Amino acid sequence: MAKKLFVGGLSYQTNEETLKETFAQAGTVESATVIVDKMSGRSKGFGFVEMSSEEEAAKAIEMFNGKEIDGKSVTVNEARPMEARPKRGGFGGGDRGFGGNRRERW
Repeated sequence: MAKKLFVGGLSYQTNEETLKETFAQAGTVESATVIVDKMSGRSKGFGFVEMSSEEEAAKAIEMFNGKEIDGKSVTVNEARPMEARPKRGGFGGGDRGFGGNRRERW
């Protein structure tokens, strides 16, 4: 069963191919993703690597946690499920957003 790893502290120059090639030293890489900002297209400095087995994931953590990739020391650990975040006020909603019933605010 595949195991997903979190990789933090990535250089902004690190791309998915570099991540895949690096982690391939520990075993079969199912996927490698660098998370990018939607607006700028620039890396957010972290990503995820999916290894094909738990043993290979453990080996990757041992091999790369605290090591340098593209000149930056990275953190590698087991990825946790994404937590639900509270909705933020914005256009047309929330008590501080734009729109809505303005009479109540005046």
